[in-house]
Amino acid sequence: MARTFYRILLYCSICSLLMIAGAAGIVWKFRTGLPSFDELENVEPAQTTNVYSADGKVLRRFFVQNREPVSYDDIAPSTIDALIAVEDQNFWRHWGVSIPDIFRAVARNLVKEGSLKGHGASTITQQLARNLFLDQEVTWSRKIKEQLTAVLLERTYTKREIIEMYFNQMLFGNGAHGIQSAAERFFRKDAKDLAVEESALLVGLLKSPYYYSPITYPKRAEARRNLVLRQMWSSGRISLAERRSAEQRPIILKRTEEVAGEAPYFTEHIRRNVESEHGVAVLYQDGADVFTTLDSRLQEIAEKELKHWLTERQWEIDNQRRRNPPDSTFWAGMETHADSMAATAVQGALVAIDPRNGHVLAMVGGRDFAESKFNRAVQALRQPGSAFKPIIYTAAVDRKIPPTERLPDTAVSIPMQDGTVWQPENYDRRFLGWMTLRQGLARSRNVVTTQLVQRVGPRKVVEYARKFGFTTRIRPVLSLGMGTSEVKLIDLVSAYGVFPNHGIRVEPTTVLRIVDKDGNVLEDRLQGKENEVLSVETAAVMTSLLQSVMDDRNGTGYGARRDGFKRPAGGKTGTTQNFADAWFVGFTPQIVAGVWIGFDAKVSLGSGKSGATMARPVWTRFMKQAHEVLGLDVEDFEIPSGVAQVEVCGDTYQVASIYCPKRLNELFVPGSAPKRPCPTHTAFATPVRNERESREEKRKSYQF
Repeated sequence: MARTFYRILLYCSICSLLMIAGAAGIVWKFRTGLPSFDELENVEPAQTTNVYSADGKVLRRFFVQNREPVSYDDIAPSTIDALIAVEDQNFWRHWGVSIPDIFRAVARNLVKEGSLKGHGASTITQQLARNLFLDQEVTWSRKIKEQLTAVLLERTYTKREIIEMYFNQMLFGNGAHGIQSAAERFFRKDAKDLAVEESALLVGLLKSPYYYSPITYPKRAEARRNLVLRQMWSSGRISLAERRSAEQRPIILKRTEEVAGEAPYFTEHIRRNVESEHGVAVLYQDGADVFTTLDSRLQEIAEKELKHWLTERQWEIDNQRRRNPPDSTFWAGMETHADSMAATAVQGALVAIDPRNGHVLAMVGGRDFAESKFNRAVQALRQPGSAFKPIIYTAAVDRKIPPTERLPDTAVSIPMQDGTVWQPENYDRRFLGWMTLRQGLARSRNVVTTQLVQRVGPRKVVEYARKFGFTTRIRPVLSLGMGTSEVKLIDLVSAYGVFPNHGIRVEPTTVLRIVDKDGNVLEDRLQGKENEVLSVETAAVMTSLLQSVMDDRNGTGYGARRDGFKRPAGGKTGTTQNFADAWFVGFTPQIVAGVWIGFDAKVSLGSGKSGATMARPVWTRFMKQAHEVLGLDVEDFEIPSGVAQVEVCGDTYQVASIYCPKRLNELFVPGSAPKRPCPTHTAFATPVRNERESREEKRKSYQF
């Protein structure tokens, strides 16, 4: 009896040694194909990077795989129960590989399939190992590697961690990787809020996400869901009543589609900048959070108003072209569909910035991102027309040329370096005689501005343009007053922000903070970089001059007042030659915004399609709603103590006396205010004018 016992013990020992040797041999043979310790310890699937608006809204998600990782506690218990019931009922008891399930699978395959190949017995851990470290090739060597890797995973992680990793890794179809993305995609809810039947549906998708897709094959999906529910009942995870109730419920999807997201031009601008500064991994793999300056409420207003306006203008211009078809030269050189679209599709752009901190509040780069991804707000180079005039007037005021300085709005001939003579013209092809700088800017007189460029010097104007932050080449020519050098809309809007911000330019900024998945701050700022461009006195005087553009009944921006925008504001229209570009840029103390309208091909919008008629209405509608939505108080522009406020005579523009019939309050930078009393209206000599002269002078002069 003892001899028999020792023999059995010997045979068992030999078999054990052989099994250990065999296992060691298998491990040795496949050791090079197994993941390293570092790989096991640092399992990090590619995650989704979220771009947020300033008011907390997700604008867009960037990903290779649309994945939102969640913790074990944020997964609905019914989802975990469904997975274990269907995929691995011994999950909590095995050590990565389930030997009984393997024998059962082999026996089943031999009986039903007549082969060792067929249905496998992969545990949840094995499935995770396959998805993390191996391929899907059906071979014995891959199966062995899968089992060995599963054992290593079980030694490295707890069961809860393996479940968490599994649900964050697996594909559920329709671009959703991970249970959270799947819950959002199909039901628009968080993973922790899934109902039993929803959990069963999503777990059922794991077998074949596309074959059982509830979007494409709802009947298949329902049958698969009900099978999962039966498995949950048979394994004791739900009651019979719960199973029957869940099976009776129809599949109701509240799915979200994969789209470009909100504010597509803005988020594409963000994508380009983040990729340039931090690399591709931050956007598509590391799952960072990007916090931006954009206000989703203002963005919605901007997109709605610009799209509505462009639709109306498209219809109007198309009708005009049908009545008066363009000649053959218009179509010359148009060989592709893109060429035709560039000349026939009316485009537009809008940028809004907080001048106090440089935050970009809204950005629209075109009428349809799906149609054209070219961002006209930050990429297009266009002539600004008269919208560039404030830079010239700033150079003049800063050099102590007073707003009351009078220049003739008459026909002038300017000799050019090549021997030719240039005769600048006004927009309306008329001349209005002598006028002050304030009147010349308010009424956008080209001839007056050209003479101002001559006095200041083109090169000096270019110096100021650089200080204002223009990034494009500004040529030092006399035609600067007509805006002949191309600029970007965002540069122009940022430049105008200098005036209400007391002479300080704050660089436009779109990203405030970038935080990676581990909480490390990659980028952090409160505002854009500051740069002092002007003295507070010059900025205040220029702000006052630009207010005249809107407040003077003859000003090119007065339409904003007619349309009900009553807040203190300044701005300027811009129209280029042949009406190819229409601009309006304006500001309040809290917001500066600019609008451009035109064709990509730089062809005419049509006769009379000026900045005042094409761009200014969009600006007005946007600004009215923007201030209301943000609940901004009505603020006036501050006048610094160093600015001289002088009452001048409306005829002579010298210091007014009590006898001057028309007195105007004017602002001056230090050293430029008039000192002489009015020489015309005194106690001894008051000129007598007839009624007709009085009416004519009143019409021409600026009224505060």
